Order: sequence, then structure tokens, then C-alpha cells
Amino acid sequence: MKKILGTIAPLCIALVLAILNLTSAQAWDRGNVDLFAVLPPGSSGPEGLAVGPDGNVYVATFGFNTVGEVAGPGQLFVFGDNGKLIRQVSVANSSPHLLGMGFHPTTHALLIIDFGSSKVLTVDPKTGLSSVFMTLPATATGAGLNALTFDAAGRVYVSDSFNGTIWTTGAGGGVATSFAADPLLTTTGVPPFGANGLGFNKAGNALFVTNTGNDTIVKIPVANGLAGPAAVFTNSINGADGLVIDSNDNLWVVANQSDEIVVVDPTGKAIAKLGDFNGVDKKGVPQGLLFPASPDFSKDGNFLYISNLALDLRVIGAGLAQSVDSQWTAQVQSYTISRIKARIPSSGQGGQ
Repeated sequence: MKKILGTIAPLCIALVLAILNLTSAQAWDRGNVDLFAVLPPGSSGPEGLAVGPDGNVYVATFGFNTVGEVAGPGQLFVFGDNGKLIRQVSVANSSPHLLGMGFHPTTHALLIIDFGSSKVLTVDPKTGLSSVFMTLPATATGAGLNALTFDAAGRVYVSDSFNGTIWTTGAGGGVATSFAADPLLTTTGVPPFGANGLGFNKAGNALFVTNTGNDTIVKIPVANGLAGPAAVFTNSINGADGLVIDSNDNLWVVANQSDEIVVVDPTGKAIAKLGDFNGVDKKGVPQGLLFPASPDFSKDGNFLYISNLALDLRVIGAGLAQSVDSQWTAQVQSYTISRIKARIPSSGQGGQ
């Protein structure tokens, strides 16, 4: 009898789902995370990541390892699309703490945020030579510049995690002005970063900004180049960090405290959760996603690359207690870049 019931029960559930026109969450795909690249020995954790016009993957380091803060200039790594290291350069005149980065859509200049110096640099990706692209007004103290994006006109937008501000300049840089400032872009949560990843929708009439400590995505309407009132777009992405937006206006958001990618549709509904953490091997190499930070699509849209910051929050000097991943990140000896297929499994929909 138990055997018969065990056979009938799943059929009954399937029949009920069919009658109610319900489907299971087929897009919750926890596997299929490729180890794309391992940073050279002695590197600190990678945070900023961008795919260049040449299809190579560019990664900058945040300047912390399992012991704590490292010294010297920030490092830039360039990987081919096969995961092989092409070059490593020191970013001249920078602090050790580099964060968000991106290639300007019209000039193709590589811009990298120097978090430690509260400015944005233009960096030569072959030599590491740099010049200052953007500075903040003298009144902007205690800034935490984090991520950057561009609008269709080539203007640059930079999130400030500590002041709850989105700064902007024209395509030529200079002293930034405030585009938007709102309490929804600040946080008292953990990790202690408010406004973080950001990007425009396809129409350019909305800027979406993650708030890491609040686990939210904030939506800022845009009209005639001006910001409207900010509002929470959706909640409960655990450590919402970097984001990219695909051609269908789906937001691919890195959840750094749950080691996954959450894909959210234009209504704010989660339509996929991709990837997971699969431990640290005997050589100290994380498997899967571990405190993932920044995502970007490959040029053909087939893959999503993700930097694994693998940051132990206890070492960044903010007096923080451990997070659920801290004891795992403390085991890391080599830092990694991951790659997943940019597909939503239940629909086959691509990333770009």
C-alpha cells in the first residue's frame, strides 16, 4: 500500500498543479558555476569587474585578504575569454582599494573607482598609468564611492555608499555634482554599504540602485536628465551588490550574503536564482560563488562573469562581527572569478 501511495502522490500533485495552471520554480538553478579564472598568488580579493570592448575580462582588487588590508597600489588583471591571464598591472597613483569599473561607451576609456581616495581614475589597461577623471566637491566628506554606470549620452554616474548619493559628471569628467540623494540610499545594516550597483533600464527613464545593507533595490525615475523621487523597487535580496540589466530589462543582481545571482523582472518579481557556494578546496580555492560582488555579460551575451570578493567582514576595520560566510572566507588562499551561463533556465531567455 505504501508503495502504491508513493507512486500516486506525485501524480496527484502534478494534476493539481496542472489544474491550477501552476509551475514549479524551475529557474532556481543552484549548480553550473564554472571556475573561470584564479588570480595570481598574493593577490587580494577582486571586486570591480568589466568586460572590455575586446571581450577580455578586466578585474580590480579591493585590497583586503584574509589577514587584513594590503599595501601598495591597486592591481588590475586582464583575462582572455578562455580564463588565461593576459597581464597584471599596478594602477599608478592609486590606493590599494579599487572598486567599480567600466569602459566608457563612446570613448572606450577604462574608468576605475579608487575607493580609498574618493575619486575616479582613467586607467591605461596596458600600462596602469592613470589620471584623475572625477573628483568630489570639497563639501562631500566621508564618501564611499562604489560602482559606476553610464547613460545613453555618455554621462557617468557613481554610487556613494556612505553619503547615500549618486554623483554624476559629463563624458569628460571633472568635479561631480549630485544627481540624487536620499535616505533610501544609506544604511545602518550589514554589510555597511548603502548605494552600490546601479544601471539604467533600456528606455533610460529609470535608474536602479542596489542598497547592500538594506537588501533592497531602489528605483529612481529619470525625466529630461533629472532624478525624480526614489522609492524601494523590491526587497529581500541578501546583500544586494553589483547589478547588470539585460535587453529585456531584467535585473541580474549579485547577492553577496547568500552567494547567488538573483534575476528580477521589470515588476520586481524574482524569476531566477542562479549559483551557490560549494566550499573551499584543500588549496584554499573557493568553489562556486563566495561573497560575489560584480557581474558583467560576455560580449555575445552567452555568459555572466562574477568576481568573488570572498571578504571576511571582520578584517575591514569596521568593528563588524562575523557573517555566515566569514569562517569560509578566512580559509581562502586564492581568489577567483566565476562564470555562469546567462540563461534563465525555465524560459531559455538570454542575458542580453
